[in-house]
Amino acid sequence: MHLADAAHLDVLGYENKFDRRMSLWGNFALGFTYLPPLVGVYSLFAVALATGGPPSIWWIVIVGAGQLLVSLVFGEVVSQYPIAGGIYPWTRRLWGKRYAWMAAWVYLWAMIVTITAVADYGSFFASSLLGIEVTKESELIITVVLLVLALLLNFAGTRVMSIIARIGLVAELGGVVLLGLYLLIFQRQNDFSVFFDTFGKGDGNYTAAFVGAAIAGLFLFYGFEACGDVAEEVSNPARGIPRAMYLTILIGGVSALFSFAGYVLAAPDLAGIVSGESPDAADPIPAILESALGPVGAKVFLVIAVMAFISCVLSLQAAASRLIYSFSRDKMLPGHSWLSKMSKRQVPVNALLVACLIPVVIALIVYFGPVGILLQVTAFAVIGIYIAFQMVVLASLRQRAQGWKPAGPFSLGGWGVIINVAALAYGLFAIFLLGKPADGADLADPASWTVLIGLVIVLGIGAVYLVVARPDRNSTAPAGDAIEIAEKLRAANK
Repeated sequence: MHLADAAHLDVLGYENKFDRRMSLWGNFALGFTYLPPLVGVYSLFAVALATGGPPSIWWIVIVGAGQLLVSLVFGEVVSQYPIAGGIYPWTRRLWGKRYAWMAAWVYLWAMIVTITAVADYGSFFASSLLGIEVTKESELIITVVLLVLALLLNFAGTRVMSIIARIGLVAELGGVVLLGLYLLIFQRQNDFSVFFDTFGKGDGNYTAAFVGAAIAGLFLFYGFEACGDVAEEVSNPARGIPRAMYLTILIGGVSALFSFAGYVLAAPDLAGIVSGESPDAADPIPAILESALGPVGAKVFLVIAVMAFISCVLSLQAAASRLIYSFSRDKMLPGHSWLSKMSKRQVPVNALLVACLIPVVIALIVYFGPVGILLQVTAFAVIGIYIAFQMVVLASLRQRAQGWKPAGPFSLGGWGVIINVAALAYGLFAIFLLGKPADGADLADPASWTVLIGLVIVLGIGAVYLVVARPDRNSTAPAGDAIEIAEKLRAANK
């Protein structure tokens, strides 16, 4: 027997203010569309092939396995703490206020930047669909349109958000799986052996080239956290959300493999794409689709792709706004009263505005910035998200060392510590790959350190604000109570 949703929330010190209209299917759809395989593969397919060639597909397997471990750790945490906001309330209850503030600060900026990156990548496919020439101006305009459209859909409420996420999920799975099968069976131009062919990448030292292509997998598989961001809008979240999290990884992994493999095997000029000599090397997928499906079929699939990008931006904005709301509800941000305001449709309306307007500003920075800045923006977003995730994993391991035994209905049992340690090891490895300069880069050039410089700036500003303003003193919400809450839940469930 386990507590009802409102009773569980009451033990955690909160009252239910959200509309619990999201089902397990809707919650899974939100996590899946947060950064779905179609979006992730589409966004970095050309970069992956140019850096590591076809073997870069194996990063999908490596990263999927690592993130599955992380999702299992998160599952135990959210099962005990099904609270809106995800990263912030989890780290707060597992460690403390100041630790949670830094984790949420880093994650918030990483999410904001991810929203910008996904909308920007989506602008290329929207341009192809509409027959618009891709210029910096069209890229900016369409990016802003996608951001505002997602905002308006989010304003409509949890039910509409859940419906759009499910539509995006169906379009994504249908498009990715069916198209992947079609390309693999009927349009294969290359042999499966190409996934073990380096195409000369690395000049005899392929390890460096393969490591450089890691971003292809690392930009996938972190949407599962979004399932927990809306925990107070889900029915029976303590049991359902952990399941939605690992399903996001498993189904997303299979979809990503179908997608990546299908495009590689159907590419009519794979060698030219990998070497950069093909005129379509910078954006090969539309050309591959047109070659395999014809102009009409390519247009149909571009419609599906644009739907997936819109759904993705919608889910990202929703997750970011819930984090801002959770942060503000505990009086941890400037303007917390304004940011924690709920609309009549029971959505954090002002937090949603912030989750749209700041990405618009970053899109302007990309517009005026140098060539290649979008990839650097993407890398910053990913490393920030990985750091925030690992702060949860580390806090969980610390609590286990102090005697914490998770009390939610989802439990790893005796495997908990082993999985927790393995998840931490994987995360640290991923952070190293994301932060290190590219092989052969000029270490004296500040551009080689753009990702780390951006991270240091975000961490520095957050640390200064934390020390000077002491937002942790403004909040009376509980912290560091994992063991105590576990005991209360066990007692209440007897």
